Amino acid sequence: MELGVNFIDTADSYGPYVSEELIAEALAPYPAGLVIGTKGGWERVGPGQWVHNASPKHLQEAVEGSLKRLRLHQIDLFQLHIPDPAVSFDASMETLARLREQGKIRHLGLSNVTLEHVERARKIVPIVSVQNRYSFADREWDFLLNHCEQQGIAFIPWAPLGQNRQGNEVLERAAKELEWTPLQVALAWLLRRSSAMLPIPGTSSAAHAEENIRAAGLKLPDAWFKELSEVNPLPASLR
Repeated sequence: MELGVNFIDTADSYGPYVSEELIAEALAPYPAGLVIGTKGGWERVGPGQWVHNASPKHLQEAVEGSLKRLRLHQIDLFQLHIPDPAVSFDASMETLARLREQGKIRHLGLSNVTLEHVERARKIVPIVSVQNRYSFADREWDFLLNHCEQQGIAFIPWAPLGQNRQGNEVLERAAKELEWTPLQVALAWLLRRSSAMLPIPGTSSAAHAEENIRAAGLKLPDAWFKELSEVNPLPASLR
């Protein structure tokens, strides 16, 4: 926040619960203007073990739990972490819509969804954001990003730096010429890619956080943006 960040993304399954608790410990009472987005509907039941649970009962409990851990009276942005194949998607969204009406949620978003999910959800309740995997090296959801931009929906890419950027010759050349890091080039490309883009790069060090945040003030030149945009993304087997 000292570097100007005013949006933090988390989820009840991170830890589980630990991320929300640490955010509250570090920042509560929260300063004006800070937006915290969290997610529910995907449980972490053990190391490397994840299970779907977007039942109405669990989502109610998830929202109540996040409110308590984050020390909030209202969650600014609550996102369905992932649709549950064993639960009616409409039932999940109707539950969250009801919690929004009760004032426990301010805005609703979706994560790991298709265009069909987005449009189905919007028939039930306003959707302000979509969080899918997207990066310079992984553009599978290009069409959904375009749709979000057209509809005024924020697109929050997770893994915005990709799983593997090393070896991309164009990215490396751009970084060398601009005297940026390859990661900064990748983030600057994302920010130029769409006005709806809100990257959430993770980090485990203050130095890396500062490097990432500096990318927000870098403007990628037209020529490099064009060349980088024309690069074929890496196939899934290489990501």
